[in-house]
Amino acid sequence: MKLWLARHAQPLVAAGVCYGATNMAADGQATQVAAEQLALALPPGVQLIASPLQRCAQLAQSLVKLRPDLACSTDDRLAEMNFGHWEGQRWQDIPKEHFDRWTDNFGTHRFGEVESVNELLARVGQAWDETHSTGQDTVWITHAGVIRAALLLGQGLRQLEQATQWPAEAPAFGGWTLLEH
Repeated sequence: MKLWLARHAQPLVAAGVCYGATNMAADGQATQVAAEQLALALPPGVQLIASPLQRCAQLAQSLVKLRPDLACSTDDRLAEMNFGHWEGQRWQDIPKEHFDRWTDNFGTHRFGEVESVNELLARVGQAWDETHSTGQDTVWITHAGVIRAALLLGQGLRQLEQATQWPAEAPAFGGWTLLEH
């Protein structure tokens, strides 16, 4: 089974703003370019599942227009991590002690008081298990945090304790990575 992990295009938000689960559009032209590239890379008959957030839905809709053989469903479990009251704040304006609390208890601390990394891993893990149980090649159109969680799941990690375990890299906006199992 193959799983493409595709990231939405550049969102329409100022640089340096924490936006996680905030629902916002992505750049239209960048979305179209990403859809065109992904349409060429995907084989016929893959299952397409997207985060319900607008920036992912845009990419999914653009992809389906280019590839009418694909049908898209949405899955709330593929939404980005929710940073709670830090959503919409500039990262540099968040007091350092809040970052320290998060990194000191990386897996369990709810940065922004809503969701922890381990809770993100658990919900993405449910989607991961369901996707793999079908045995069908699948594309997830999602977010950097979900992609990083999926990369960890691919290594068999279901919970984290230390911030150093979290992958530093994710595909660029509009890019993707492929996992084969």
